[in-house]
Amino acid sequence: MSFRFNFDVPAQTTNPDDADGNELQKRKKDNAAKPMEDNTKPAEPVKEAKEHLLLSDPQLLLMDAVTETVTIGTLPPLHFLNETVFEKTASEREDGEKILSRTAEQRSDLISGIYEGGLKVWECTYDLLELIEKDVETFGGKAVLDLGCGAGLLGILALKRGARQVHFQDYNSTVIEQLTVPNVILNCQEDDEVESGDDKEGRGKGKIQEEDGCKKKVKEKQEVKDGSPPPKKRSVDLSQHPLQAKCRFFSGDWSTFLALVKKEDPQPKYDIIFTSETIYNTAYYPALHETLHKLLAPGGLVYLATKSHYFGVGGGLHLFETFVEQRGIFSLDHLWDGEEGLQRHVIVLHFKMAKDT
Repeated sequence: MSFRFNFDVPAQTTNPDDADGNELQKRKKDNAAKPMEDNTKPAEPVKEAKEHLLLSDPQLLLMDAVTETVTIGTLPPLHFLNETVFEKTASEREDGEKILSRTAEQRSDLISGIYEGGLKVWECTYDLLELIEKDVETFGGKAVLDLGCGAGLLGILALKRGARQVHFQDYNSTVIEQLTVPNVILNCQEDDEVESGDDKEGRGKGKIQEEDGCKKKVKEKQEVKDGSPPPKKRSVDLSQHPLQAKCRFFSGDWSTFLALVKKEDPQPKYDIIFTSETIYNTAYYPALHETLHKLLAPGGLVYLATKSHYFGVGGGLHLFETFVEQRGIFSLDHLWDGEEGLQRHVIVLHFKMAKDT
């Protein structure tokens, strides 16, 4: 299925007859952030946040699952449900938000205020995984938030590498219930099997291919072959799995998610916040920035993976950098800048020190 962005973003214009060149450039820079407060607003009401509790038998979520595995370098294999299956089985799934049918009908990966792309693993997620592999981040004892998590691969990696707790958040409850939670269960189950030594064959683990000494990323699919169902996983009680016990799951708009967790005592603070491909719409910048500001722990880091520009949507790295600079809360550094095609980037945000202000 071919998908496209589906936004109607009003163009911002300036009149060059009203100012000289220097004034025009200043106005463009000033206007880059100001319209973000009230422009390109979602058509739907704000989606209230809620926490999702695990089913009494979470194994039901993996019945007849078709999975993929990604392995990057020395990272542990990460398993996730195949996204095309959601299109083919939309009518059979629980989906109170009706996003599965609407995305298929409108042939769009994004429907503003309704569906925010969580069923798709976007390219920049892999960029961030590769950077983590290169920098050998272990996450030991840290609290991690996967913000706009979708499939949850970043949070799952932190979980596998020793994070003390990992919280997952996505706009849509359907994404959390039908994709994120099953993916966490899938990876917890894999870890349990590795530790037990049972069923070592047929687990669909990722592979590492090497060419001229260079490690390559490999994705594999576990699919039905010759009409036979895939081998069934060993039944285990995942509801009390030590890794899964470290996880919490939330859906809803960022502003309502922030309000929900701020009610807790103590309020959660995260040593690391991951967010990938979440700055495509400038209307969301205020809520995103406030969430990062209030939930990042002192000395914590926000890793953000993004494209330079999101055509048809209006957001992008330059606009977000301008927005962050004007707020004066965070320092922003580039960790990786891709050179090919539509440029992609990985940046890091941290609180400004006294000397930076």
